Amino acid sequence: MIPRYARPRMVSVWEPQSRYAAWLRIELLACEAWAELGVIPREALAVIQKRAGYDLDRIQEIEREVRHDVVAFVSAVAERVGPEARYIHFGLTSYDVVDTALAVHLQQAADILLEDLEALSLTLADLARRHKHTIMIGRTHGIHAEPVTFGLKLALWYSEVERNLDRLRRARETVAYGKLSGAVGTFAHLPLFVEQYVCAKLGLKPALISSQILSRDRHAEFLLTLALIGTSLDKFATEIRHLQRTEVREVEEPFVEGQKGSSAMPHKRNPVVCEQVSGLARLLRSYAQSGLENVPLWHERDISHSSVERVILPDATILLDYLLVRFREVLEGLRVYPDRMRRNLEMTGGLVFSEAVLLALVGKGLSREDAYRLVQRHAMKAWESGEAFKPLLLGDPEICRHLSSDEVESCFDMGYHLRHLDEIFARVGL
Repeated sequence: MIPRYARPRMVSVWEPQSRYAAWLRIELLACEAWAELGVIPREALAVIQKRAGYDLDRIQEIEREVRHDVVAFVSAVAERVGPEARYIHFGLTSYDVVDTALAVHLQQAADILLEDLEALSLTLADLARRHKHTIMIGRTHGIHAEPVTFGLKLALWYSEVERNLDRLRRARETVAYGKLSGAVGTFAHLPLFVEQYVCAKLGLKPALISSQILSRDRHAEFLLTLALIGTSLDKFATEIRHLQRTEVREVEEPFVEGQKGSSAMPHKRNPVVCEQVSGLARLLRSYAQSGLENVPLWHERDISHSSVERVILPDATILLDYLLVRFREVLEGLRVYPDRMRRNLEMTGGLVFSEAVLLALVGKGLSREDAYRLVQRHAMKAWESGEAFKPLLLGDPEICRHLSSDEVESCFDMGYHLRHLDEIFARVGL
């Protein structure tokens, strides 16, 4: 069953029609290679190329009897070709066809995901530049720390997406390998030329060595990359969910006309898309775990990996395609509330500038321990009483012996904290 979240372009990569079309192309290319070597007569090759085809219903009918998908496919094609079909699948084993075709499908899927990631990167870059100077409070452990800007937060995400682009390009290369090496990888019944010919025509590289299958560490690396990309989306979505909380309300995912947040409470505007992103990212991580479990197989192969891959490879790529597009839509419609950000920053009455005061005192010759003690004493009082931090500092004779009122005032300069914005943005390419 095709998942609800499936987008047509990615689904088309994994449809039975696409799979059998790739299998047929590999079989025909192998026949071409054999003809180049003089094993298949050119006349027979011409007949095979003209007549080769298949009917999906017929493949399924044969498979119900033989219980082997590649045998059913080859038999269905042979029925159309006639006597010359004896050259089809010559010297090959099933996974020469299946694994090489899988590499083709993974290239196609990776290309779609790369387009999705590039689009997300552009969206983040635009949003980061737009909010480069949108001041907000930075939080560590969920507690107010020091000032940042929303643009800095987005620039951080942009940089992570750029790394994920690099990872996915490398993962695409890792699975861009085919194999036509026979039943146990020894090329016992076909020369290396056949593998080289077919892979070259498909834009793949021949595996340096294989067993009956390509080693599954390649596919595990691909799935781990998809899981890492999904986990980045989870990270971004989790941040939006926190910032959308009623007590914070600094940003909000899109809420369209007619949308309802609750069956019981008409006021609700929940971060449902971001919650969905976080939830489905867990599924991607589980697929990566399954991919790791597929690496250790018995001897030259068993088929314990096969049934798993029929689920996880299509669904992981379909799912990530959906998540990338869906989260980009969140960013494109994101509601940002700079005034609320400013109010939240000011909520603690200037406490977020405590480190600047600490360093100013150290700069005047106090030990770090003594300076920390002085600043923390007033910080804790402000925290518990709700009083503004600066007046408490200015009212302390011990602090005033070291810092003038102007020097205390300068510690509360927002521009000082954000003076390196341009350099940071330039470092990440924004």
